[in-house]
Order: sequence, then structure tokens, then C-alpha cells
Amino acid sequence: MNLMSTSKPLTALIADDEEGPREQLRTALVRLWPELQIVAASVHGVDAWDDFLEHEPTICFLDIRMPGLTGIEVASRMAATANPPHVVFVTAFGDHALSAFDAGAVDYVMKPVDDARLGQAIARLKARLQTATPSLAAPAAADLQALLKQLLPAAAPAKSRLIQASLGREVKMIAPEDVIYFESDNRYTRVVYEGGEALIRTPLKELLAQLDTEQFWQVHRSVLVNSRHIATALRVDENTMQLTLKGREEKLPVSRQFQGLFKGQ
Repeated sequence: MNLMSTSKPLTALIADDEEGPREQLRTALVRLWPELQIVAASVHGVDAWDDFLEHEPTICFLDIRMPGLTGIEVASRMAATANPPHVVFVTAFGDHALSAFDAGAVDYVMKPVDDARLGQAIARLKARLQTATPSLAAPAAADLQALLKQLLPAAAPAKSRLIQASLGREVKMIAPEDVIYFESDNRYTRVVYEGGEALIRTPLKELLAQLDTEQFWQVHRSVLVNSRHIATALRVDENTMQLTLKGREEKLPVSRQFQGLFKGQ
């Protein structure tokens, strides 16, 4: 299967918290790979993850050092979705991860971005896109996940912060481990915890940067669930999945992008 010949356009996301490098990379990509459509230029890791869920780009250029979520954390989340992108990290000279990237699961370019080096990365991406087949996609994603798992401890800041929720005149301090799930709408995030529930104004995408991703799984754009409280994942039909929770009656939706979390063994 030749992915370059399909009707689906090649799309890319750029993420860098510094405007100068972000625009330099965007300009270089427009010049060196004009057929590539840049669908998002994210200003930090949390926005990069949100933009990825919205646009599902083919390729992601991620700065490693970003506030909120690092590029490695964002890539780790992407690798666990149904359609993981090809990843290129943008990094400063001497970054701890450079030797690991040489393993080949991902590529990297260094700041300031050089046309010759970016051209090499583009050539590698085009070769992967030309040869990728469904049978090869899964091992590639597995290689990426394994690499990122090694890099996460060194790149990720400490997580777990008490959640403060206003309940009348008092401020309730909720430990993350006591939360069963979070559910967001346009204005508030509902926190369902052992003993009750509360509303907070913190958007779900900001909570993602505060919580331990090994414990809290995003299963929908509006739902984060504590994996310790998941009882079953129920496939309703080919495109629909729901979670049941231990000791609770409600069911939580699982969107298509996150159904790969529940493959079974």
C-alpha cells in the first residue's frame, strides 16, 4: 500500500513554546515540502495534544522541552492512539535523548533548524510513508512506545497535585488518587471522587499536565478515568465502546482514537 498515493492529504502539526523556532520550522517546511499541509502550530504540549486529537495529523514535529506536557509525553500519548503519527523531535544541542533517537523509531532535528538536516528528516519520512503497510504499522508503533517509555522518567516533571474544588464556602482538597473520573463540558470539569463530586474550572487538557498518565487514562476528549476504577470495556458495536466502573452504574464513552487501550491480551 502506497500511502503517498492515497487521496488523504499529508498533514503536519508543529509544537514549540518559542515563537521564533516555531515559525522558523513552519517556514522551512513550507519551502522544502510544499505539499505538506500544516494544520496546527501549537504553543505548548497541552495544546499539541488537543490539536492532535482535533486534526489527527500524519506527522508531528514536537519540541522536547515544553511546559505542561513535554514533547516526549505528548508523543507517548499519541503512540497509544488508534492512528499514531510519524514523530520528529525538535531539540536543543546536547539533549539527553539524542542517542536514544538514533535507534530509528523516531527522527530529530536540532535548533536552529538547518535546511540540510531537515531535508534528511523529510526524505526519511517520505520513505516511511511510501513503504508503510498495515502489517508494519503496529510494530513501528510498538517500537515508538518502548522508546518513549525509556525516555519519559528523565523528561517528565513530578506529577500529582491536590485538586481544589469550591463547595459553597469551603474549598475541598481532593487527592488525585481518590478521583474516579473527570468529565468536562465547555465551562466546567466535573470531578467524581470517592465520597461525592464537585465542579472545577480547570479544563481537562490542563489536568492532563498535572496527573499521572499511568493511572489516569484519557478515553474521550471530555473524559479522563482513573484506571484503577475500570471494571470492563464493553464494545457496543464496531465503532462504539463503553467503560463500566467498579461499584457504579454509569458508563463512560470511549472514542475511536482511544479504543486501542482496550485490546485484550
